[in-house]
Amino acid sequence: MHTTADKQRLPAEQSFAEELQRLQHWDPAPVPPGWQLSPIAAEKFILGDPALGIHKKFIAAPNVVTRVIISLCTQRGCLLIGEPGTAKSWLSELLCAAISGDSSLIVQGGAVNSVDQLLYSWNQAILQREGPSLAALVPSPLYRAMRDGKFVRFEEMSRCPQPLQDAVLSLLSDRVITIPELSGEQGVLYAKKGFNIIATANSVDEGLHKMSAALKRRMNFEHIKPISHIDDEISVVMWETAKLNAAAGIDITLDPLLFEMLATIFHELRNGQTLDGRSTDRLAAAAMSTAEAVVVGHTLCVHSYYYQQGQLEYGQLLHFLLGSALKDNPEDRRRLLHYFDSEISNKAGSHWQQLYRHRELIL
Repeated sequence: MHTTADKQRLPAEQSFAEELQRLQHWDPAPVPPGWQLSPIAAEKFILGDPALGIHKKFIAAPNVVTRVIISLCTQRGCLLIGEPGTAKSWLSELLCAAISGDSSLIVQGGAVNSVDQLLYSWNQAILQREGPSLAALVPSPLYRAMRDGKFVRFEEMSRCPQPLQDAVLSLLSDRVITIPELSGEQGVLYAKKGFNIIATANSVDEGLHKMSAALKRRMNFEHIKPISHIDDEISVVMWETAKLNAAAGIDITLDPLLFEMLATIFHELRNGQTLDGRSTDRLAAAAMSTAEAVVVGHTLCVHSYYYQQGQLEYGQLLHFLLGSALKDNPEDRRRLLHYFDSEISNKAGSHWQQLYRHRELIL
């Protein structure tokens, strides 16, 4: 048997079970049918409330989260759009944990190729022995969400083939799945109160532009933007890195200066602008997202823990940053080198100069 300590990552409803329970006991607001928390309590779970001891889990303007939650109160689905690494999937997981108490019902748009995968399939052994029956039916996550009155997370919906997008359109319109192989009441599944779809799509995906107008009309679109304030980005990178370190059994003290450097580099290269407003290089093939910055921070900690007795060195940062910054565009190497020569070399502080002395790694 596996214990909680054996698991690499727990879903949000388990990681924050105490907070969810606390919010349920506190919740004074009306709760929509099929929901576990009111919209107000769900928003507090995501954006935090120090007075209630609720940790902030997502950085965004409060009105963004409010609009998403309100759209999910209706029978319209919600589509979160944004650049890669803007925590769209994390927001959808938090919403499902708060509202349904279950974030495990997931459809991966790029991996679904048939209606059977989208809705239901059959256990062939039972089907051959007993014929079509509910016992032989293998429900998909979407089927289970409709049956149990929960949210389903539809990841990368824009990568889903057009015929399957049309099938989703039918579900959003009619809220029913028909099973031709079964007769009577067993052949129809009506969505239980509490069911809805929260989808994500990367704005860089070509498939996004091929979504039908009818499907778009049945979903509220919300653009999730990268973190705009550097202090918020530093906090997120440090907090998420600490979580990954703890899960990996790495006991190491995080250096705020190093993580300020890490977040600043990602922030400036992503935006093509320095913190003081000057134009600078922007990489063509790398998203330089906050999520990637967290991975770099954790990788640096892993290296320091196993190879350097837990000592973090500023100069080592570039070794692990290159994998995120340099992808498949040859010109990005030149841009990154120019950024180091024009910006990093002029930043005040010995920690920046230690980093700059490793610039030959870019060549």
